[in-house]
Amino acid sequence: MIKKIPQDKWIDSSLALIFDGYDFISKRCKRYQSNIFQTRLMLEKTICFKGEEAAKIFYDKTKFTRKNAAPDRVKKTLFGEKGIQGMDGDAHLHRKQMFMSLMSKERIQEVGTLTQKQWHNYAKKWERMDTIVLFEEAREVLCRVACTWAGVPLEESEVKLRSQQFEAMIAGSGVVGPKHWQGRKARKENEQWIETIIEKVRNHQLEVPEISATYIFANHRDLSGELLDKRVAAVELINVLRPIVAIDRYITFGALALHEHPECRPKLLESEDYLRAFVEEIRRFYPFFPFASARVRQDFDWQGYHFPEGTRVLLDLYGTNRDPQSWDKHDVFYPERFLNFSELDSFKFIPQGGGDYHTNHRCPGEWITIELLKVTMTFLIQSINYNVPKQDLRINHLKMPTVPASGFVIKNVNLC
Repeated sequence: MIKKIPQDKWIDSSLALIFDGYDFISKRCKRYQSNIFQTRLMLEKTICFKGEEAAKIFYDKTKFTRKNAAPDRVKKTLFGEKGIQGMDGDAHLHRKQMFMSLMSKERIQEVGTLTQKQWHNYAKKWERMDTIVLFEEAREVLCRVACTWAGVPLEESEVKLRSQQFEAMIAGSGVVGPKHWQGRKARKENEQWIETIIEKVRNHQLEVPEISATYIFANHRDLSGELLDKRVAAVELINVLRPIVAIDRYITFGALALHEHPECRPKLLESEDYLRAFVEEIRRFYPFFPFASARVRQDFDWQGYHFPEGTRVLLDLYGTNRDPQSWDKHDVFYPERFLNFSELDSFKFIPQGGGDYHTNHRCPGEWITIELLKVTMTFLIQSINYNVPKQDLRINHLKMPTVPASGFVIKNVNLC
C-alpha cells in the first residue's frame, strides 16, 4: 500500500528555505514527524528527506540521476555548466577517473606539505600584524596551495583577486541578489582565466608537470576520443581548485572547535588517531554545504512512498550528519565518537557525499580535506601561539554556506 508523503503547508516554500537555511529540511521533518516530506521550491515539486536510509537510496544510481538536478544558480556559480556533478552513466565514470587519478597517496601528501609550508610563511607575516582574520588568510593560503598543486600558474599580484573570486563563487551559490551576481561574474572570469591556461598547455606554450591536474585535464579525451571542449576542461579544473579553497570554512570551524573545546588540545598532541577523530567531528558537527540534489530516474517505491520519474529530490546533508536517530549526543562536539568508527563509508556520515568514490558522486577531494585539516590543526596547536579576542563567533544557519560571523580573529601571533 502506497503511503502519502507528508505535504508542506505552503504553496511554495522557496522563501521558507531562505529563512530557515540549513535547518529547512530537519525543521519540517520534526514538524511532520517524518524523515520525508514534499514541497514546492521555485514552483517545482520537490521531495526532501534525511537520514542514513535516505542517503543509501539517494546514492543508488539505478534510482536517481544528477542530470538537470542542480539549480541553474548553483551551476552558474559553484559547479559550472557541463561539469561532472551533472553527469551519469559511462560518461560520468570516465570523467570521474580523471579526478581519481589525482588522488594517490603521494599526491595527497604533497598537498599537505604545500599547505604546511604556506602556513609557516603566513605565520611570519602574522607576527607583524595586529589582528588576523583566519577565514580570510586561509582562503589565500589554500588558493596558493591549490594552484601550485594543480599546476596552475599564479602570479603574486593575482593571489588576492583569484582567492576572492573563488570565495565569490562559493558564497554566491546559496543567496539571491548582489552576492549571487558577483558569484556569476567571478565564475565567468575564472573560466576565461583557466581556459587560456588550457589553451597554452595544448599549444605547448606552457609546460606543466604531467602529473598535475592542469596537464591531465588539458589532455583528457571523452568516450568518443575527443579532447574536452576547452571551456568544459576549464570548468573541471576549477572543480579541483574551488573545493580546495572551500576548505577555508572547515579550517575556520576547526579553529573555533579548538577555542571552544580546549580540553581537546592535549589529546591532539598525544594521538594521531585522536587527530583524525577531531577532524572527522569538525566535518560532522559544523555546517558545510546543506543539501544534495538529484532527479528520480524512473518511477519506484521506497518505504511505502512513491517517487515519480523526473521529480526533484533534496537530501539533507547537514541534517543527516546530525541525525539523532543515527548519532548519540548528536548536537554535542564529541570527537571520541570517531575513535571506533570503522564504517568510513557509512551513509550516516556524508559531509562530502556518499557511495563509492570511483563510481558514485562522493567527492574524491574528501581525502584532501582530511589531510589539510590534520595539517592545519597540528599547525595551530604546535607551531604558533596566539590569543583569541572577544568577537562574534555566532554561526548563522540562514547563510549558506556559512562561517563564524567574525571569520575567527586571532591576535599576538608568535611562531613557536
